Amino acid sequence: MPPLVGYAVLFAAVALLPALGAYPIFIMKVMCYALFACAFNLLIGFTGLLSFGHAAFLGVAAYTAGHALKVWGFPTPLGLLLGTGVAALTGLAFGWLAIRRSGIYFSMITLALGQMLYFIFLQAPFTGGEDGLQSVPRGRMFGLDLAQDIHLYYVVLAIFGASFWLIYRTVHSPFGQVLTSIRENEARAVSLGYDVERFKLVAFVLSAALAGLAGATKTLVLGFATLTDAVWTTSGAVILMTLVGGMGTMIGPIVGALVIIALENKIGDVGKALADFTGIAWFNGLGESVTLVTGLIFIICVLAFRRGLVGELAHLWARWRKA
Repeated sequence: MPPLVGYAVLFAAVALLPALGAYPIFIMKVMCYALFACAFNLLIGFTGLLSFGHAAFLGVAAYTAGHALKVWGFPTPLGLLLGTGVAALTGLAFGWLAIRRSGIYFSMITLALGQMLYFIFLQAPFTGGEDGLQSVPRGRMFGLDLAQDIHLYYVVLAIFGASFWLIYRTVHSPFGQVLTSIRENEARAVSLGYDVERFKLVAFVLSAALAGLAGATKTLVLGFATLTDAVWTTSGAVILMTLVGGMGTMIGPIVGALVIIALENKIGDVGKALADFTGIAWFNGLGESVTLVTGLIFIICVLAFRRGLVGELAHLWARWRKA
């Protein structure tokens, strides 16, 4: 089956989930973080750049879109575009500073810049500080009243599908092939005459813009933007999503986002079920130990699934076809 056909089937299945009884808000939240993870994967999986401050773009777009919709009264499409545009400009500034270094130095610069932006959000009056920006209106889009969850669901699905297609086309374009060559052997890419820093900067800005679109859409879905969107632990979470699902694959970040978000939301129910089944009361407190569980999952993936879940399945499938 051609990849695009498989992706189309996947998105068609996602479109049917509300009719099958799935909770729309949960699926929309997964799609927002899946887009965030796909944007991050474009940077690390296909360009080889590890950013520790990618939550800055999610957060700046979330606050910008929320403020535009709530305070300035912008139409919903314009609010989303403004949030995405501000994230892209922030990515341009961060990338211009960070790509001058490589390896751990690049990663630490992005972390420092991300934390600087976090403390600006903490102190700035328009963000609401620790209370966050609450009660952001959804408005209307494509003639649909987004106050109805089912209408918003298909708008978010359309945004996610269009963004996924853009990432796919980028990765499989000549530009994407250059990014892959930079990841594999940067010195050789330089020797072939490519302006490596320019390619890195474009990839960084595109990744930041898509991460911003995810943040703006998340504000629309949940109705608020908080400091959690921009804190360094969110940058760590998107790294975990990408590694668990499969770095350098198209579907891997989506699977990783589903696993991590499902754990964060459902681990309490799983703990209660385990406590009832085993009679061990300790499992009742599992809902308060999400960090412990995700840490264990990360360790297991590093030790047993180094390619991630999707990467390992693809590797096993390739071996089976050769056998």
